[in-house]
Amino acid sequence: MNPRLLFCLALLTAPALRAEACPSCASEAPAAPASIAAPASVPGVTFIQTLGGISEFNLDANGLQILVLPDHSAPVVTFMVTYHVGSRNEVMGTTGATHLLEHLMFKGTETFNRAKGNSIDQLLERVGATYNATTWLDRTNYFANLGKDHLDAYVAIESDRMRNLWLRESDRQPEMTVVRNEFEIGENSPIQALDKEINAAAYFAHPYHHPTIGWRSDIEKVSIDKLREFYNTFYWPNNATATVIGDISVTDALVLVKKYYGAIPRAPQPIPQVTTEEPAQTGPRRVTLKRAGRLGVVGIAFKTPSARHPDMPALQVLGSILTNGKNSRLYRGLTDKNLTTNTNADIGFFRDPALTTFYASLAPDVKPEDAEVALLDEIYTVKMDGVTDAEVAAAVNQLMAASAYARDGAFAIASNLNEYISSGDWTLYVTLDEAIRKVTAADVKRVANQYLDEDQSTTGWFIPLSTPEIIAP
Repeated sequence: MNPRLLFCLALLTAPALRAEACPSCASEAPAAPASIAAPASVPGVTFIQTLGGISEFNLDANGLQILVLPDHSAPVVTFMVTYHVGSRNEVMGTTGATHLLEHLMFKGTETFNRAKGNSIDQLLERVGATYNATTWLDRTNYFANLGKDHLDAYVAIESDRMRNLWLRESDRQPEMTVVRNEFEIGENSPIQALDKEINAAAYFAHPYHHPTIGWRSDIEKVSIDKLREFYNTFYWPNNATATVIGDISVTDALVLVKKYYGAIPRAPQPIPQVTTEEPAQTGPRRVTLKRAGRLGVVGIAFKTPSARHPDMPALQVLGSILTNGKNSRLYRGLTDKNLTTNTNADIGFFRDPALTTFYASLAPDVKPEDAEVALLDEIYTVKMDGVTDAEVAAAVNQLMAASAYARDGAFAIASNLNEYISSGDWTLYVTLDEAIRKVTAADVKRVANQYLDEDQSTTGWFIPLSTPEIIAP
C-alpha cells in the first residue's frame, strides 16, 4: 500500500486498495457504449453516459456529478461524496489542511450535531453502518455503507455538511493533536519516512512535493480561519462527485441526490486549478535518512505519467513483473539472495505525472549500496533483454485477480471507483482492465526504457541507527 495514502476518521479502515484505491465493480463488466439511451429521466438532471453499468449524470442547478450503479444482491447501499481537492491543492503554510479539514467534517452543523443526538457518527453507529473518510493527493472522500432504509437520513446529513459545517477553534485544537499523532506514527515507519524524503526531493515545483498529512509545523499552526477559507474555496457541488452504489434504482438515486443537493448553489467563484508543472529533471537525485531503526530500506523513484496516460497499463504490468510474488524479478534477484526481506512497487496513479517507486527492505547486515546495485541490475536487464510472454501473462492474471477482489461488494466498489474519479476520468475504472489485458512484452520493454531512466530518478536510503545502550551508574 502506498505510504502516502491516509485512511482517517472511521470506525473501520477502508478496504484495501489496488488501483489503489478503493471501490469498484466487476472487472469483467463490458464497456457499454456512451450513446445508449438515458437509463432514467429526472427533471433537472442531465444524463451524460453509461459505461460498464455505471451511469453518469449532472445536476443542472449546481454542476454536481452523479454516478449510479444499481446492485440488488443485498439490501445495502454505499453513498460516497468525492471532493476534487487534496494535498495537491495546498500551498506552503497550509500543508495538511485538506486532511485536518477532513477530521473537522465530523464535528457537526447547526442542524445535525452530537448535542441533538443526530450527528453523522451517531446515526451511522446506531444503524450499524460501515463508514470512512480518506484524504490523498488529488481528493478527499466521505462514504458509508448502510441499509437502504437509512440512506435518506445519511444523505441529508452528508449534504448539509457540504456547506454548513461548524468550523470552531475549540474543535481544531484537539483534532490537531490527533493529526500530529498520525504524523508521528508515520515518522516511525522507515518506508513512510523515506517516501516523504524521496517525494520532497523528486518534486521541486509541483505540490506533490509535500506529504498529504502536511509538515509538522503547518499541522500545529494552521489557523481555523485558513481552514474555513479552504472549506469555502473547495467544498461546493461543482467540485464534487456523488456516487450511489447498491440496492436502489437509478431513478430513486437521482431523486434522492436532487432532493438534498439540488438547492446548494455552485461555487460563487471559479474553483482554483493547479497549473504548476514540474520542470524536467536533468540528472539523478539522492537523499539519505538516518534515524533510529533496525533494518535499512532502499527506494528508487522514477518520473512516470498521469493515471490517464496510455502507458499506464504497461507500467502496471511492469511493476507486477518486477515485484509481485516469489517468481518476480526482484524477489529472485534480491530476496532469494538474502539481500532483502521484501520488495514492492508503487505505480503512481494520480491526476498529474507522478512517481513509480521501487522499495527494497534490507535483510540484516546488508549494505544499501549492495541492494541498490542489485535492484538496478534487475531493471537494466529488463530494459536490455525485455520480459517474456509468460511473465506478461502471469502479471496480467495477478492484476486481474487483484482488480476482482477490489470489486467485491458495493463498499469495495465505491472505494476503488474513488481513485479513478480523482484521477480525472472515472471511466478508467471500466476500461483499464481491458487495456491491461492487451499489454505485450514489447510494451513492457518500451516503457521500462522510456521511464526507468537514471536521469529521471530519485534514490533514497534509510540507514538505521542503533539506540545507544544506557549503562547504569
